[in-house]
Amino acid sequence: MKKEDKVCNIVPAERVNTVQEYYFSKKLKEVAEMNAAGKNVINLGIGSPDLPPSEQTIEALCQHAHNANEHGYQPYVGIPELRQAFANWYKTWYHVDLDPKTEIQPLIGSKEGILHISLAFLNPGDGVLIPNPGYPTYSSVGKLVQANLIPYELKEELGWQPDFDELEKMDLSNVKLMWTNYPNMPTGANASIELYQKLVDFGRKHGIIICNDNPYSFILNEHPLSILSIPGAKDICIELNSMSKAHNMPGWRMAMLASNKQFVQWVLKVKSNIDSGQFKPMQYAAVEALAAPKAWYDKMNETYRSRRALAGEIMHTLGCTYDENQVGMFLWGRIPDTYSGSEELANKVLYEANVFLTPGFIFGSQGNRFIRISLCCNQQMLQEALNRIKKVI
Repeated sequence: MKKEDKVCNIVPAERVNTVQEYYFSKKLKEVAEMNAAGKNVINLGIGSPDLPPSEQTIEALCQHAHNANEHGYQPYVGIPELRQAFANWYKTWYHVDLDPKTEIQPLIGSKEGILHISLAFLNPGDGVLIPNPGYPTYSSVGKLVQANLIPYELKEELGWQPDFDELEKMDLSNVKLMWTNYPNMPTGANASIELYQKLVDFGRKHGIIICNDNPYSFILNEHPLSILSIPGAKDICIELNSMSKAHNMPGWRMAMLASNKQFVQWVLKVKSNIDSGQFKPMQYAAVEALAAPKAWYDKMNETYRSRRALAGEIMHTLGCTYDENQVGMFLWGRIPDTYSGSEELANKVLYEANVFLTPGFIFGSQGNRFIRISLCCNQQMLQEALNRIKKVI
């Protein structure tokens, strides 16, 4: 008689029940099943750049991977060359001075950084301000560390910026940390010095750490900005940055955070107990990528600009409206009133046109009347998606 496999009387930690499987993890399984059935779904949902890193980046990886002594464990703080490269990058593009020895921490992707920051600063029950709409990981990680999630609304009529008057009316007595993300995902709202100044002032006034997630500042954006360019920002702010988007390295998991020496040290205490550093040849390759000239970013944005035009045609075909001033690698559009919500329109396009778009509800209630189109798909596929959608709308 075959013995039945069972997990007897075992239950997971309570924190597991506070989160759900990531939306894209579930939906992409469904897309894979559709593709297996011959549907040939065009994926305009994920922000994973389809363009390669620079040739110099790839050559550096290959060169260093041939060195026998570069395959061991690496320092938790990254190699000195990488920290210096990040510091040079911030000085060149953001006009921010960072001490490469004490104010920069390399990360295995910025999603990792969200967890490490939360573990370093949030006790169970501490308040954390979460943008709505916003990156779902801010909320899921907050739940995992048993923080008190306090959503704050980003409104279209305010340019998707925080309503500071409303924030001041909230009970902030137990709030320890605030997540911000400018240039914004999913809305494409750009950063400004004025906005960053308001955030720094707000954080200082209430003793709230402002964590700005900043991976989109080079995409379709002529003037990259950092919150750390505001005088005194390092005292109360942490900025995350990533090489996934602007350097076409999403699978490499190369990112960093920057802040004051003490904040960085506290994050390192957490991180050093969780991982064992990054592959040394990849770090050397990242050094090359960070040294890219303006021409690199210009060429990349030329490609995204052409794709953005086609994404705009898709939005118009769907009857959606959008702000032409958006930056970043997505297009965020308001859906027609004829649909009950973003999921209804996204499912119609998926099941009738075999095109996967991201419904805005996954980013929070303020996103339910919006959809998002990724620009990480070549022009031929975008044109094909447009043609398919025209047949069903």
